[in-house]
Amino acid sequence: MRIPEFLKENGTIGFVAPSYGCNIEPYKSAFDHAQDILKQRGYRLLSGPNCYEGKGIGISNEPKLCGAELNDFFAKKDVDVILSCGGGELMCEVLDHVAFEQIASEEPKWYMGFSDNTNMTFLLTTLCDTASVYGPCAPAFGMEPWYASVEDAMLLLEGKKHIFTGYPKWEKESKKDEEHPLEPYYLTQDRILVKVPDQDSKMRGRILGGCLDCLGKLVGTGYDKVKEFNQKYAKDGIIWYFEACDLNVMDIRRTLWQLDHAGWFEQAKGFLVGRPLCFGEELFGLNQYDAVTGVLSKYHVPIIMDLDIGHIPPMMPMINGVLADVTVQENDIQIAYQF
Repeated sequence: MRIPEFLKENGTIGFVAPSYGCNIEPYKSAFDHAQDILKQRGYRLLSGPNCYEGKGIGISNEPKLCGAELNDFFAKKDVDVILSCGGGELMCEVLDHVAFEQIASEEPKWYMGFSDNTNMTFLLTTLCDTASVYGPCAPAFGMEPWYASVEDAMLLLEGKKHIFTGYPKWEKESKKDEEHPLEPYYLTQDRILVKVPDQDSKMRGRILGGCLDCLGKLVGTGYDKVKEFNQKYAKDGIIWYFEACDLNVMDIRRTLWQLDHAGWFEQAKGFLVGRPLCFGEELFGLNQYDAVTGVLSKYHVPIIMDLDIGHIPPMMPMINGVLADVTVQENDIQIAYQF
C-alpha cells in the first residue's frame, strides 16, 4: 500500500471539485473562509478551475473537465495534498475521464473528501493501491471555531495524529445556512454505540469503505477490483466501514445484499457503520440496524453501528487502505492507524 507523504510546514494544499463546486451559499463563504484559515496556518493554496463552478449536472462542471482537473492536480509537483470542495450526485460520470493508471505511476498524494468522493477515495485505494482519507470537504475548514473532528482531519494530513476516537455528541439539526455559513456543528445528541454482538471487541485489518450510495453503483463495472484487492491483502483482512446519504433502510439492505453477493466481504474482519441520514426511520418493520445485521451477521465478526462516520457530524477521518487496530470498549471506539 502506497502511503503518501504528510503535509509539511509551508506545504501546498490543492482544491478540486470533481463533485459539487462551491458556487452557492453557505458553501462559497465557508470555502472562502477555510482558505483564509489555512493560509494563517502557514499553507500555500492552489484552487482548480472548477472550485466555484456549478455548470454540471450533479457535479461542478462537465465530466471531462472534472476529470482533467483531477489528473492535473495529481500530476502537479507543487501540490502536496488534495481536498475536494464538496460531495454531490454524479461523480461516477467523471471516472471515465480519470487517468488512474497515470495516478498510480506518480508519487502518491493524500486525497480527502466524503460522500460522492467515495468514487475517488475508494478507487484510489483499490485501483491505485494508494491510501486515501474519507473525511471532511474543504468548506468544513471554514467553520468558526473548528470542532475536534475537523482539527483531527488536519492533524492527520499533517502527520501529527494517527489514533482517533469517537466524539461525545452528534448533530441532529444543523444551524448552518445561507445566512450563517461559518456556523459550527450544533451537537445535542449523545453518542450511543450499537454493538452486535453486544460486547466489547478488538479487530485488526485494512480499513476500506465509503458511502453506500456510491459503492453499490461500482459493483460489476470495470472499476470493481475488490476481489483482487481482497486477495492481495487476504493476510491482513478488511475492516469495512459504511454510511448512507440518500438511501432508506430498504435501500441500505439491498445495497449490502448486492455487495455481499459480489464477494466484497470475503475477507471481512469487522464492520463499522456510521449513522445514516435516514436515522430513526423504519419501513415495514425494518430499522437501520436490522438492515445491516440481516445481511452481515452471517460473517460472525463484530458489527459496530451509529459511529461518527459520514454525513451526520462529527466524523472521524477514515483512512482507506491502511492497516489499523480497532478497539471498541463500552461506548467508545479507538482506531489506531499503522503507517
